[in-house]
Amino acid sequence: MSGSTANTSSMDTGIGGGICRDDMVQDHIETLRKLLAEKRGVLLPGTANALSARIIADLGFEAIYLTGAGLTNMYLGVPDLAFMDLSQLVDHTMAIRGVVSLPLIVDADTGFGNALNVGHMVTRLERAGASAIQIEDQVAPKRCGHFDGQEVIPATEMVNKVEAAVDARRDGVLIMARTDARAAEGFEAAIDRARCYIEAGADITFVEAPKTVEELRKIPQLLNAPQLLNMVVGGKTPITDRTMAADMGFKLVLYANVALQGAIKGMQTALMALRDHGAVDEASGLTATFAERQRLVDKPRFDALSSRYATAPRQ
Repeated sequence: MSGSTANTSSMDTGIGGGICRDDMVQDHIETLRKLLAEKRGVLLPGTANALSARIIADLGFEAIYLTGAGLTNMYLGVPDLAFMDLSQLVDHTMAIRGVVSLPLIVDADTGFGNALNVGHMVTRLERAGASAIQIEDQVAPKRCGHFDGQEVIPATEMVNKVEAAVDARRDGVLIMARTDARAAEGFEAAIDRARCYIEAGADITFVEAPKTVEELRKIPQLLNAPQLLNMVVGGKTPITDRTMAADMGFKLVLYANVALQGAIKGMQTALMALRDHGAVDEASGLTATFAERQRLVDKPRFDALSSRYATAPRQ
C-alpha cells in the first residue's frame, strides 16, 4: 500500500468534494458488504478525525474505522470513559464522509441509551455517512475494552438494542454487535452472547479482548457471521498479523488507534527537538513537508476551483 495521488480525489465532483448522496450510499455500504463476502484479514485502521481518514485513504487501505477511544482522546483529551455524545459523533462522521469515499465503520459505544435511543442513533449516523455502526453490551458509562472493570448489561437488553438498530436502518447500513463479556463473564459467555446478537440481526460481531491465541482461533469457528479482531497495541489480546488472522477466519483486523499512538510519538519527537534546539525545519526529517501537508488536504483542487470561479476585476 504505497502513497499515491490521494484516494480522496475520487470524490472530486464539486466544491468540498461532495458527491451525489444516493450514489454515495450505494458505494460505501455495498463496498463493505463485498469486502466481507470476498476477503479475509482486511486491515482496518482507526481514525480520530478527517485528516487521518484522508491519510488512511491515501495509503491505499480499503476501509476506515471511526474510533470512539481515539476520538475521545484526541478531541477531548480525556480517557475512553464514555465522554463523547451522539451529536459530536455525528459531526465527526459527517466530516470524514465529506472527504473520503471508503467504507466507514463508526464506533457508537453503547448506543447512547436504551433500544429507542439506539434506533435514533442509527438513523442519525446512517444519514451522516456511516457504512456500519458498532454497538456494545457494556453497562453505561462504558470503558475501554482493554481497561479493567467492565460490566455488561443483560443479554436480552442487548438483543433489544440490536433489533432496534436493524429496524431503524433505511439505507442498508450494517450493524456490528460487540460483546465485552470476555472480561466480565468469561469466554464461553461471550460466544453465547455473540450468537444471540447474530440471531437478532447483527451483520458482524466483535468479541472484545480475547486473551489467548487459542481463544482467537475459536471465535470464527464458533460464530456464523463475519468477525472483527481488535488489535490494541499494548492491550490484552495477543498481537496477530494479518495473514494469521485471515487464516483463522477473521474478516476484519482492527488497529483502532495505531495511527493515534504513532501521531503521539511523532508529535513528542518533533516538539522535543523544537524545545531542545530552538528550531525545526524540513531538513530535520521530523515533519511532513509543507507541500505534503497541502496535498493531503487537497489544496490543489481548491486552488483550481478558486481560479474557475474567480470573477474579472471591475473596470
